[in-house]
Amino acid sequence: MERRAWKKPAGFLGPLLLLLSVPLQALAADPLPSWNDGPVKQSIIGFVTRATTEGGPGFIPPEERIATFDNDGTLWQEQPVVQGAFLLEQVKARVKEDASLAKQQPFKAVLEGDLALLSTMEEPELMALAGATHQGKTQEEFAREARAFFQSARHPKLGVPYTQLVYAPMLELLQYLRAHGFQTWISSGGGMDFMRVVSEDLYGVPPQQVIGSSLKEKFDDAGGHPVLRREARLDHVNDKAGKPVGIEQHIGRRPVFAAGNVRSGGDIQMLQYTQEQPRAGFTLLIHHDDAEREFAYEEKNDASLKAAREGGWTVVSMRQDWKRIFPGGR
Repeated sequence: MERRAWKKPAGFLGPLLLLLSVPLQALAADPLPSWNDGPVKQSIIGFVTRATTEGGPGFIPPEERIATFDNDGTLWQEQPVVQGAFLLEQVKARVKEDASLAKQQPFKAVLEGDLALLSTMEEPELMALAGATHQGKTQEEFAREARAFFQSARHPKLGVPYTQLVYAPMLELLQYLRAHGFQTWISSGGGMDFMRVVSEDLYGVPPQQVIGSSLKEKFDDAGGHPVLRREARLDHVNDKAGKPVGIEQHIGRRPVFAAGNVRSGGDIQMLQYTQEQPRAGFTLLIHHDDAEREFAYEEKNDASLKAAREGGWTVVSMRQDWKRIFPGGR
C-alpha cells in the first residue's frame, strides 16, 4: 500500500506547536477542527457543554472533572508499540556489551523476532523485558536513554520520528477539555517512566499526571548523592483490570471522561469504571479502521467493540470521524 508523504513538523515539539499555532478565533468557532461534523463530535461537545453549565442537570464541579486517556493507539500510533521499538534498541545495546546474552531469553527471542515479536507482547512481557535491560540503572540514566531514542528513532514504515505520530484530533480534544476545567491524565499500559519523558512536550500532560506500568525501585544514597535505581521486578501493570487500580492510587477520584482504543481489550475496565458511577461518565473508544492514512486492525475476540455496544460507548471511526490523523496534515 502506498502512503502519501506529508510535511514534517520541525523540532521535538512539532505536534503540540502545530496545534497551538491555530488561531484562537478558529478554535473558538470550532474547538475540534480535525474532527468531521457528526454524532461523535457532537456527543463530545454536548458532554462538555453539559458538564460546564452551572445549574444544569449534567454539571460537574471543576474538582471532579478528571479525564483519563490511554496512550498507545489512543494518543499516538501503536504499530509498532513505541516502547517496544525502544526496548529493541536496548536489547541490541546489551548484547553488544555481552554477546552471550544473544543465546538467552528473552534477548534471543526479541532479536530473532525484532519489532514483529515486540508488537505481539502484552504489557507484563514488555515490562519484564524493561527490567532485564534496565536493572540497576538510575531514573536519570533511563530518562537520558529514552530522550536519545526519541531524538533519533524513526517509524519503520512511515519514516518520521515517533514524536510526530501523535493524533491531531486527540491533541485538540486534550486542549478542549483543559480549556473547560478538566484535568487530563494519561493512564496507559506502557511504562510510566518512558511516557513521562515526552508527555508534557507532546500532549501538555505533566509527568505527575502520567499513570503507567512500573518496575520496583530502591533508594541508593550513592555516597551522599541519592538516586533511585530500577529493579528487575514488576511493581504495577497498568493494563486491563490494573488501570482502575492505578487511577485510584494516583488520582483518588473516578474519571468522568475516559478514552481508549481497540487492540487488546486493555482499556475495557477503565471505560467501564468511568461509566458506572452516580453520574454517567463519557467513554470514548478509538477504532483503527483507516488503512490508507494510518493502520487498520481488529481484536480477534472483538471484546472492546462488544463492550462498547453493551455499554453505549462513543466509538470513533478514524476513517469517518477524523479529517486528518497527524498534525502534519494527512
